Amino acid sequence: MGKLEKYMSQSQKAIGIDLGGTHIKAVLIDEKGSILKKVHIPTDDHKKEAPWKAAIKTCFLELAIDMASQSPIVGLSAPGIPNGDFSAIACMPGRLEGLENFQWAEYLGLGQVPVVNDAVAALIAEYHFGAGKGYKNLVLITLGTGVGGALLIDGKIHLGFMQKAGHFGHLTLSAPSFALDSFQIPDSLEDAIGNHNIFQRSFGRYTTTKDLVKGYEAHEPIASYVWLTSVQKLAAALASIGNMVSPECILIGGGIAQADSSLFTPLKEFMDIYEWRPGKEKMNIQKVAYDDFAGAIGAAQNARINIQSKNFLY
Repeated sequence: MGKLEKYMSQSQKAIGIDLGGTHIKAVLIDEKGSILKKVHIPTDDHKKEAPWKAAIKTCFLELAIDMASQSPIVGLSAPGIPNGDFSAIACMPGRLEGLENFQWAEYLGLGQVPVVNDAVAALIAEYHFGAGKGYKNLVLITLGTGVGGALLIDGKIHLGFMQKAGHFGHLTLSAPSFALDSFQIPDSLEDAIGNHNIFQRSFGRYTTTKDLVKGYEAHEPIASYVWLTSVQKLAAALASIGNMVSPECILIGGGIAQADSSLFTPLKEFMDIYEWRPGKEKMNIQKVAYDDFAGAIGAAQNARINIQSKNFLY
């Protein structure tokens, strides 16, 4: 390999760092999205001194060693809404104290570190390398502690006014009630299927969705009722999203997607009831290709596109 070829090959590498509430995941990827190296560190968000900032620098330095003489291309994924120039997270109240408006490029000693919402980063990973490859209109739903999402229209990430687009977890499933979710939305999708309130939803029987699904698979009556009710509400939400956005494909990820057939089989049955299908065409609903490291891969690809090619996704 000649010097020019070697440089061009190196220049395709990018680092992506995904800051989550429990773990920091970082990757070095090549131009095909293949993970060349990865790092996984606990976040320790409960500690007031925010050790995750130093942990992110550790991840960066460890991965940058493998970029040889290339000027590092680094992107960051995190929960919350980025600021106008995508240099920091501008809004993330109540979690990761110190994250809001923290300038990552300055901290890491780089000229630029594009910052992207974690669900948007996951969609970027799926669109370029995963289950969303080849589609131009995509919805991604993440089912975990809460419910997140992101939206791609005509090959561009759609953020909307104030970058709130894609917060599908905070759509309402019924008329207003006294029970409001963390975004002041009554009877939200997040409250219907998110892991955060599983103890209340299951009448104190289960503490995690994983345990609830095990109960459903064992044909326990309460577990079956609670789980199928949650999946029914998810189907109603997806049918509504389909009517509003009309995507080619809806991708479902997050920890709850690991329920596999226990989720996707009843979901298909409920979609047969609720979905409007002109010409009998069904929406393609499938599990994401990536999961744990999707945010990191998407952050790296987002940085490469926005720094190297200037072909902005937004």
